[in-house]
Amino acid sequence: MSQPHRHLGVDIGLSGLIKWIRYPLVNSETAGLDVVTSVADRFDGAFAHQLLRDCLVLLDSPLAGRDIEILWLAGTFREFDVERLGIDGRAWLRQIADICTDRIRRDDPSFEPEAVAPIVDDATKEAVRTEIRSVGPALEQATAHHPYNALDGVVPAMEQAADVEADLGFRLLLWALKAYSVPISEARYERYLALGDELGLGEDVVDDRDFTIWPDLMD
Repeated sequence: MSQPHRHLGVDIGLSGLIKWIRYPLVNSETAGLDVVTSVADRFDGAFAHQLLRDCLVLLDSPLAGRDIEILWLAGTFREFDVERLGIDGRAWLRQIADICTDRIRRDDPSFEPEAVAPIVDDATKEAVRTEIRSVGPALEQATAHHPYNALDGVVPAMEQAADVEADLGFRLLLWALKAYSVPISEARYERYLALGDELGLGEDVVDDRDFTIWPDLMD
């Protein structure tokens, strides 16, 4: 599957859904699926293509259901808590994929989802891994020790996601940092903008003004 709808001027795919499902608070599976349906329909259905792709990349990967849950919970700040609702991470992605497939078929009735080959770019993958390792201690502290939305295992799950595909891993990392208000330096922020540009993401995708930037932080 190609990525003809990548340049939408907004966050794309699974990370874009994470952004939209957080506000207002969604606290039931039915309400969550309603948000997915609405998001898949954005841009006359163009959003459904990228969202489906992200889901298929993860579903075809070695990531366990719990790892996928952690990625989702980290990005949503547990505000749509699939763990509390008893929804397995892989089962949740399959529901999202089904909704996206149905939306695409409204325009192309013959559409059949196909296995997706992750984008392989070893240099970019290593760059994303480096950023995860570098910010890892701060991210682990913010997530595992949060006073009311604690979440263990975020950094290893992020590393696995980046190993599957750098682009997806990077977008999920950004949302976890934003959701848990992990402070970053201006230098790191500039690196994120540069890395996003290398991955073909617009500046508004990387920075939607939700970062916590400390000018005097050195990292």
